[in-house]
Amino acid sequence: MLNHWVVMPTRLPLVLRRCHACAAGYFRADGKFRVNAHHKLLDAWLLVLCTSCGETAKLTVLERTQVRSLRPELLDRMHANDIGLAAELLQDPVLRRRNRVALDWDGAWRLDTGGPGHLDSEAMDVSVGFAARIPVRPVRLIAEGCGLSRAEVERLIAEGSLVSAVRLNGKLSDDFTFTLKR
Repeated sequence: MLNHWVVMPTRLPLVLRRCHACAAGYFRADGKFRVNAHHKLLDAWLLVLCTSCGETAKLTVLERTQVRSLRPELLDRMHANDIGLAAELLQDPVLRRRNRVALDWDGAWRLDTGGPGHLDSEAMDVSVGFAARIPVRPVRLIAEGCGLSRAEVERLIAEGSLVSAVRLNGKLSDDFTFTLKR
């Protein structure tokens, strides 16, 4: 029987960026936007706050963009400070590269295994899905989902009792499957 596990975000990730005021390295986004109009051109920023001193920094979303080229729903969501839009934009690799930031997902996700009771079988097939592009080590997911230590999961991989079509030692943010034979 195939079990379905889902990695779900619990909050927005922290933004890794150096604060110019206190030199701390983390900012948090709370979904606030600033939109500035220059006649027919718009600039838009996602505002992030330093976790240490509370200083505000801006992540560029739009730069000198024609008003007519924007979807009205996007502009409405920015004016409404839509936290869902902030989550979507933080997932965008182009925005992260333009602003030279990275994301820290530690403590910002949880694993939903669908409940206990399926670990007693001889062989277990598991499909792991991601609700957002959260980079996580599969060894950590398997250890948490099966109630094992990471060293035990590494041992199972080495002896061939835990197999997958993807490499389980690095970080993944795409769906994958694995089989655990006991």
